[in-house]
This record gives sequence, structure tokens and C-alpha cells, in this order.
Amino acid sequence: MAATGRLAGRLRRELGKRVTPGVSTLELNRYAERYLEERGAIAAQKGYHGYPYAICTAVNDCACHGMPSERILKEGDLVTLDFVVEWNGWMADTAWTFPVGRISNEAKRLRKAAYEAMTRGIEYARVGRTLGDIAAAVGRVADSGPYGVVSQFGGHGIGKSMHEPPEVPFVGAARTGHKLREGMVITIEPILTIGSPEVYIGEDGWTVLTVEGGIAAQFEHTVAIASEGPILLTK
Repeated sequence: MAATGRLAGRLRRELGKRVTPGVSTLELNRYAERYLEERGAIAAQKGYHGYPYAICTAVNDCACHGMPSERILKEGDLVTLDFVVEWNGWMADTAWTFPVGRISNEAKRLRKAAYEAMTRGIEYARVGRTLGDIAAAVGRVADSGPYGVVSQFGGHGIGKSMHEPPEVPFVGAARTGHKLREGMVITIEPILTIGSPEVYIGEDGWTVLTVEGGIAAQFEHTVAIASEGPILLTK
């Protein structure tokens, strides 16, 4: 899984270099497909419950699961690229919110808070802690600013399947939920929004949008629970 995670991390970095005004999200998807194919890896989410693309591309008020299209990214947009890599039968999941050119101060602050929410959550991904401890850490970051945390979508266990137990909520109270054990691997991927975190699913059956139209940001690592502490497999 560590090897798969490193591959996912390298693809994430290469995609980030290509997030510029004037590029379409479909072009980014094509690049990701070629990148993985050339390395003998699989875009695991392509075909998953009928999803037709190698990556998800969530722009601005899209919280997650946005579908690549001919839409051209423009200066000031935020775009979250989310994907799952399978290599030699093992999977790794990662997401990153990238700025498209110069973005507003409001968007910068949201992006910074979303990254901090993920990193604070990861700090609690330790043997003996609970899933509620991770959620509470995310909530403290959101509460420090005008941000909501999307509750309808969370993290998950991952291994030879994309989604394995346990479900990992990012809204919850400390010292509640499943206790973390050595050897577990989970995704930590909170979604923060400006304004209400309430979301709905668009007509395509995939795209998740904020009800009030506020922008969203998300960062995700696949994290192993080890005796020495959390290990970021997708770093």
C-alpha cells in the first residue's frame, strides 16, 4: 500500500503542475489515465458503480465527486482533484484542492483551513484513539473560522477494496466511535465549506454541490495506523 500511495502522491503532484487557467478538467483526467497506464497501475474509480472517469474534479461550489468535462478552469477557481490508484492489487486514495492562478483571500483562507483540518485529524490517527477524536479535531479547525464541515461524506477504510470498514466521520465528539488499532488503514478527507455545509447531488447522479453555493475545499491522505504513530502513505 505504501508503494501504491507513493505513486498516487506523484500523480497528485504532476496534476497540480497542470492546474492552470485555460486547461479543462477533461484534459486533467486524460493525463491521469495516461500516467497510470504507463506505470502499470489502474484508475480504480473508473467504472466504480458506473463512474466513467479516472479522477473526480470538484470546482468551486462542488464539494466532491465532480465529473471531468470540457469546462475550462479560469483564474480564481478552486479545483479539488480526487482519485484512487490501484497497483498490484492494493489501493490508495488522495485528494487536493489546487488554486487556479491567483485566488481571492477568502479562498486562500478556506484552502488553508481545509488543509489544517486534515493535518489535525491525522494527528489523532493513533492506536487507542477513536474516530470521534479525529472528527473533533476537524471540528475545532472549522469552528475557528466561518467554515462548515460536510457531514454526508466521510472517509473510509481502504486496502484491496476502495471502501472498507470503518466509515470515518468528520463530524462527531471526542472519545466516541470505533477505537483505532494498529494495522488499520483509513482515509482522512474532511470537506470544509464557506457558509452552510449542506449539500445535494446534481442531476448527473454524482456531482455533490453546496446548497447555498459556497465554495468548498478538501485534502486527503491515506493513513496507516502504526505503533509509532500515523504514517502518510500518499505523501
